[in-house]
Amino acid sequence: MAKRAKVMRRIVIYVFLVTLSIFTVWPFYWIAKTSLEVGKNVYKYPPDLIPHPVSIENYTGAWRTLNLGRYYLNSIIIASAGTFVNVLLSLMAAYPLARMEFKGKKILFFLILLPMLVPVQGTIIVNYITLKRLHLLNTYSGLIISQAVTIFGIFLMRQAYLGIPKSFEDAARVDGAGELYIWWKIMTPLVKPTIATLATFQVITWWDNFLWPMIVFSDSNKYPLSVALVYLNSTFQVNFRYTAAGIVLAILPMIILFLFMQKYIVNAIAGGVKY
Repeated sequence: MAKRAKVMRRIVIYVFLVTLSIFTVWPFYWIAKTSLEVGKNVYKYPPDLIPHPVSIENYTGAWRTLNLGRYYLNSIIIASAGTFVNVLLSLMAAYPLARMEFKGKKILFFLILLPMLVPVQGTIIVNYITLKRLHLLNTYSGLIISQAVTIFGIFLMRQAYLGIPKSFEDAARVDGAGELYIWWKIMTPLVKPTIATLATFQVITWWDNFLWPMIVFSDSNKYPLSVALVYLNSTFQVNFRYTAAGIVLAILPMIILFLFMQKYIVNAIAGGVKY
Protein backbone atom coordinates (compact mmCIF):
# COMPACT_ATOMS: atom_id res chain seq x y z
CA MET A 1 0.00 0.00 0.00
CA ALA A 2 2.80 2.40 0.88
CA LYS A 3 4.54 1.69 -2.43
CA ARG A 4 1.32 2.19 -4.39
CA ALA A 5 0.64 5.48 -2.57
CA LYS A 6 4.17 6.64 -3.40
CA VAL A 7 3.67 5.79 -7.09
CA MET A 8 0.32 7.60 -7.19
CA ARG A 9 1.84 10.66 -5.52
CA ARG A 10 4.59 10.75 -8.14
CA ILE A 11 2.04 10.41 -10.95
CA VAL A 12 0.02 13.33 -9.58
CA ILE A 13 3.16 15.46 -9.25
CA TYR A 14 4.31 14.67 -12.80
CA VAL A 15 0.86 15.35 -14.25
CA PHE A 16 0.78 18.70 -12.45
CA LEU A 17 4.28 19.62 -13.65
CA VAL A 18 3.55 18.61 -17.25
CA THR A 19 0.31 20.64 -17.21
CA LEU A 20 2.13 23.64 -15.76
CA SER A 21 4.85 23.29 -18.39
CA ILE A 22 2.27 23.26 -21.20
CA PHE A 23 0.67 26.48 -19.91
CA THR A 24 4.11 28.06 -19.58
CA VAL A 25 5.48 27.03 -22.98
CA TRP A 26 2.29 27.49 -25.01
CA PRO A 27 2.51 31.32 -25.51
CA PHE A 28 6.09 30.98 -26.83
CA TYR A 29 5.13 28.05 -29.03
CA TRP A 30 2.12 29.92 -30.42
CA ILE A 31 4.29 32.93 -31.32
CA ALA A 32 6.88 30.68 -33.00
CA LYS A 33 4.14 28.77 -34.86
CA THR A 34 2.47 31.98 -36.02
CA SER A 35 5.78 33.32 -37.32
CA LEU A 36 6.07 30.29 -39.63
CA GLU A 37 2.53 30.45 -41.05
CA VAL A 38 1.30 32.36 -44.10
CA GLY A 39 -2.20 33.05 -45.39
CA LYS A 40 -4.08 31.88 -42.28
CA ASN A 41 -6.15 33.58 -39.62
CA VAL A 42 -3.80 34.33 -36.75
CA TYR A 43 -6.58 33.90 -34.18
CA LYS A 44 -8.05 30.74 -35.65
CA TYR A 45 -9.86 28.52 -33.11
CA PRO A 46 -9.05 25.79 -32.46
CA PRO A 47 -5.47 26.65 -33.44
CA ASP A 48 -3.37 24.31 -35.57
CA LEU A 49 -0.71 22.67 -33.44
CA ILE A 50 1.71 22.32 -36.35
CA PRO A 51 2.18 25.10 -38.92
CA HIS A 52 1.44 24.03 -42.48
CA PRO A 53 2.93 24.97 -44.82
CA VAL A 54 6.10 26.16 -43.10
CA SER A 55 7.60 29.35 -44.51
CA ILE A 56 10.29 31.87 -43.52
CA GLU A 57 8.53 34.59 -45.51
CA ASN A 58 7.49 36.38 -42.32
CA TYR A 59 11.10 36.57 -41.14
CA THR A 60 12.40 38.06 -44.36
CA GLY A 61 9.41 40.40 -44.52
CA ALA A 62 9.85 41.49 -40.90
CA TRP A 63 13.56 42.15 -41.34
CA ARG A 64 12.91 44.22 -44.44
CA THR A 65 9.69 46.01 -43.45
CA LEU A 66 10.35 46.68 -39.76
CA ASN A 67 14.01 47.54 -40.30
CA LEU A 68 14.99 45.13 -37.53
CA GLY A 69 18.69 45.49 -38.29
CA ARG A 70 18.73 49.01 -36.83
CA TYR A 71 16.92 47.96 -33.66
CA TYR A 72 19.07 44.86 -33.27
CA LEU A 73 22.12 47.12 -33.35
CA ASN A 74 20.54 49.44 -30.77
CA SER A 75 19.88 46.50 -28.44
CA ILE A 76 23.43 45.19 -28.88
CA ILE A 77 24.92 48.60 -28.05
CA ILE A 78 22.70 49.08 -24.99
CA ALA A 79 23.12 45.52 -23.68
CA SER A 80 26.91 45.48 -24.20
CA ALA A 81 27.60 48.88 -22.63
CA GLY A 82 25.08 48.40 -19.83
CA THR A 83 26.44 44.97 -18.92
CA PHE A 84 30.07 46.12 -18.94
CA VAL A 85 29.38 49.14 -16.70
CA ASN A 86 27.16 47.17 -14.34
CA VAL A 87 29.61 44.29 -13.86
CA LEU A 88 32.58 46.64 -13.34
CA LEU A 89 30.79 48.82 -10.78
CA SER A 90 29.42 45.75 -8.99
CA LEU A 91 32.95 44.37 -8.65
CA MET A 92 34.26 47.69 -7.36
CA ALA A 93 31.46 48.04 -4.80
CA ALA A 94 31.40 44.40 -3.67
CA TYR A 95 35.12 43.94 -2.98
CA PRO A 96 35.46 46.42 -0.08
CA LEU A 97 32.18 45.21 1.39
CA ALA A 98 33.49 41.65 1.40
CA ARG A 99 37.26 41.84 2.00
CA MET A 100 38.06 45.19 3.62
CA GLU A 101 37.42 46.33 7.19
CA PHE A 102 36.22 49.85 7.82
CA LYS A 103 33.91 51.62 10.24
CA GLY A 104 30.23 51.44 9.34
CA LYS A 105 30.59 48.65 6.78
CA LYS A 106 27.54 46.72 7.97
CA ILE A 107 25.42 49.87 8.05
CA LEU A 108 26.56 50.77 4.55
CA PHE A 109 25.69 47.32 3.24
CA PHE A 110 22.26 47.58 4.88
CA LEU A 111 21.67 50.97 3.23
CA ILE A 112 22.65 49.50 -0.15
CA LEU A 113 20.10 46.71 0.26
CA LEU A 114 17.38 49.04 1.55
CA PRO A 115 16.24 50.36 -1.86
CA MET A 116 15.18 46.81 -2.76
CA LEU A 117 12.05 47.57 -0.73
CA VAL A 118 11.10 50.37 -3.15
CA PRO A 119 9.28 49.26 -6.34
CA VAL A 120 11.05 50.14 -9.57
CA GLN A 121 8.04 52.19 -10.66
CA GLY A 122 8.53 54.41 -7.60
CA THR A 123 11.89 55.65 -8.88
CA ILE A 124 10.88 56.46 -12.47
CA ILE A 125 9.83 60.07 -11.84
CA VAL A 126 12.96 60.90 -9.83
CA ASN A 127 15.26 59.33 -12.42
CA TYR A 128 13.46 61.07 -15.26
CA ILE A 129 13.78 64.50 -13.62
CA THR A 130 17.46 63.82 -12.88
CA LEU A 131 18.21 62.92 -16.51
CA LYS A 132 16.26 65.92 -17.73
CA ARG A 133 18.28 68.32 -15.58
CA LEU A 134 21.51 66.67 -16.71
CA HIS A 135 20.37 66.97 -20.35
CA LEU A 136 20.75 63.21 -20.81
CA LEU A 137 17.26 62.39 -22.05
CA ASN A 138 17.09 60.65 -25.42
CA THR A 139 20.72 59.47 -25.10
CA TYR A 140 22.27 56.05 -24.64
CA SER A 141 24.48 57.39 -21.84
CA GLY A 142 21.43 58.64 -19.93
CA LEU A 143 19.73 55.25 -20.22
CA ILE A 144 22.81 53.36 -19.04
CA ILE A 145 23.93 55.75 -16.26
CA SER A 146 20.50 55.68 -14.63
CA GLN A 147 20.77 51.88 -14.27
CA ALA A 148 24.55 51.57 -14.10
CA VAL A 149 24.65 49.28 -11.07
CA THR A 150 22.17 46.95 -9.40
CA ILE A 151 21.78 45.85 -5.80
CA PHE A 152 21.59 42.25 -6.97
CA GLY A 153 24.94 42.59 -8.73
CA ILE A 154 26.64 44.00 -5.64
CA PHE A 155 25.16 41.31 -3.41
CA LEU A 156 26.05 38.46 -5.79
CA MET A 157 29.66 39.59 -6.20
CA ARG A 158 30.03 40.21 -2.47
CA GLN A 159 28.98 36.63 -1.78
CA ALA A 160 31.50 35.40 -4.34
CA TYR A 161 34.35 37.40 -2.79
CA LEU A 162 33.41 36.14 0.68
CA GLY A 163 33.88 32.57 -0.54
CA ILE A 164 37.58 33.05 -1.33
CA PRO A 165 39.95 31.79 1.41
CA LYS A 166 41.83 34.58 3.18
CA SER A 167 45.13 32.76 2.56
CA PHE A 168 45.20 34.01 -1.05
CA GLU A 169 44.94 37.58 0.13
CA ASP A 170 47.50 37.15 2.92
CA ALA A 171 50.04 35.54 0.56
CA ALA A 172 49.74 38.46 -1.84
CA ARG A 173 50.25 40.98 0.96
CA VAL A 174 53.37 39.15 2.12
CA ASP A 175 54.74 39.50 -1.43
CA GLY A 176 54.13 43.24 -1.24
CA ALA A 177 51.05 43.48 -3.44
CA GLY A 178 48.85 46.54 -3.07
CA GLU A 179 45.09 46.54 -2.56
CA LEU A 180 44.30 47.38 -6.16
CA TYR A 181 46.58 44.62 -7.46
CA ILE A 182 45.06 42.08 -5.05
CA TRP A 183 41.55 43.02 -6.16
CA TRP A 184 42.12 42.96 -9.91
CA LYS A 185 44.86 40.36 -10.39
CA ILE A 186 44.22 37.86 -7.62
CA MET A 187 40.68 38.02 -6.22
CA THR A 188 38.68 38.91 -9.32
CA PRO A 189 39.99 36.03 -11.51
CA LEU A 190 38.85 33.62 -8.78
CA VAL A 191 35.22 34.74 -9.14
CA LYS A 192 35.02 34.49 -12.94
CA PRO A 193 32.08 32.01 -12.87
CA THR A 194 30.05 34.48 -10.81
CA ILE A 195 31.08 37.32 -13.12
CA ALA A 196 29.85 35.24 -16.06
CA THR A 197 26.56 34.68 -14.24
CA LEU A 198 26.08 38.35 -13.45
CA ALA A 199 26.97 39.27 -17.04
CA THR A 200 24.37 36.80 -18.33
CA PHE A 201 21.66 38.23 -16.09
CA GLN A 202 22.60 41.74 -17.12
CA VAL A 203 22.57 40.98 -20.85
CA ILE A 204 19.10 39.46 -20.52
CA THR A 205 17.88 42.37 -18.38
CA TRP A 206 19.18 45.04 -20.75
CA TRP A 207 18.01 43.14 -23.83
CA ASP A 208 14.47 42.77 -22.47
CA ASN A 209 14.29 46.26 -20.92
CA PHE A 210 11.07 47.86 -22.11
CA LEU A 211 9.56 50.53 -19.85
CA TRP A 212 12.61 52.69 -19.11
CA PRO A 213 13.92 52.94 -22.70
CA MET A 214 10.43 53.88 -23.87
CA ILE A 215 10.41 56.74 -21.34
CA VAL A 216 13.97 57.95 -21.91
CA PHE A 217 14.00 57.89 -25.72
CA SER A 218 11.86 60.31 -27.70
CA ASP A 219 13.53 59.30 -30.98
CA SER A 220 12.07 56.00 -32.17
CA ASN A 221 15.25 55.27 -34.15
CA LYS A 222 17.08 54.78 -30.83
CA TYR A 223 14.60 52.22 -29.49
CA PRO A 224 15.92 48.78 -28.55
CA LEU A 225 14.29 45.80 -30.22
CA SER A 226 11.86 45.10 -27.34
CA VAL A 227 10.35 48.59 -27.55
CA ALA A 228 10.52 48.88 -31.34
CA LEU A 229 8.39 45.77 -31.94
CA VAL A 230 5.53 47.09 -29.82
CA TYR A 231 5.89 50.62 -31.19
CA LEU A 232 5.89 49.55 -34.83
CA ASN A 233 3.03 47.11 -34.39
CA SER A 234 0.78 49.66 -32.68
CA THR A 235 1.72 52.71 -34.75
CA PHE A 236 1.83 51.39 -38.28
CA GLN A 237 -0.44 48.35 -37.84
CA VAL A 238 2.10 45.97 -39.30
CA ASN A 239 1.20 42.39 -40.18
CA PHE A 240 1.13 40.59 -36.83
CA ARG A 241 3.01 37.64 -38.35
CA TYR A 242 5.90 40.02 -38.96
CA THR A 243 5.75 41.06 -35.31
CA ALA A 244 5.70 37.40 -34.26
CA ALA A 245 8.79 36.76 -36.37
CA GLY A 246 10.46 39.78 -34.79
CA ILE A 247 9.61 38.48 -31.30
CA VAL A 248 11.19 35.11 -32.11
CA LEU A 249 14.31 36.85 -33.45
CA ALA A 250 14.45 38.91 -30.24
CA ILE A 251 14.04 35.92 -27.92
CA LEU A 252 16.34 33.49 -29.72
CA PRO A 253 19.70 35.11 -28.75
CA MET A 254 18.71 35.10 -25.07
CA ILE A 255 17.68 31.44 -25.18
CA ILE A 256 21.02 30.50 -26.76
CA LEU A 257 22.91 32.62 -24.21
CA PHE A 258 21.07 31.02 -21.29
CA LEU A 259 21.69 27.49 -22.59
CA PHE A 260 25.43 28.15 -22.80
CA MET A 261 25.64 29.90 -19.42
CA GLN A 262 23.21 27.91 -17.27
CA LYS A 263 26.04 25.88 -15.69
CA TYR A 264 27.66 29.05 -14.35
CA ILE A 265 24.31 30.39 -13.16
CA VAL A 266 23.52 27.26 -11.13
CA ASN A 267 27.00 27.16 -9.60
CA ALA A 268 26.97 30.87 -8.72
CA ILE A 269 23.52 30.72 -7.10
CA ALA A 270 24.49 27.57 -5.16
CA GLY A 271 27.66 29.30 -4.00
CA GLY A 272 25.71 32.37 -2.95
CA VAL A 273 23.36 30.26 -0.86
CA LYS A 274 26.24 28.32 0.67
CA TYR A 275 28.13 31.32 1.83
